[in-house]
Amino acid sequence: MAVARELTAFQKNILTVLAEQPRYGLAIKRELESYYDDEVNHGRLYPNLDDLVSEGFVEKSALDKRTNEYALTDAGMEAVKDDLTWSLEHFVTDSERAELVDAIVDEA
Repeated sequence: MAVARELTAFQKNILTVLAEQPRYGLAIKRELESYYDDEVNHGRLYPNLDDLVSEGFVEKSALDKRTNEYALTDAGMEAVKDDLTWSLEHFVTDSERAELVDAIVDEA
């Protein structure tokens, strides 16, 4: 997991968006823009998506000739869970954390 922990916050946010469901690039862009309340330009999004694909956290497939879909791999889901677990360690008790992680894993 050392590599997953070296991801940028922006890359982790992309993984979080994809944890809900696979999406095409513009849908990821819209979700991130909603979160950041600011424009996310293509020159930032797509190189980061390509890096996540190269690192094995995301898989890319063609929806049609012009549109790619991105989905989390097992390593990507583990990266999301690892980041969430680490964050929760700093904000909740052990019993609360176990309940939250179990609930998240059950939904995934």
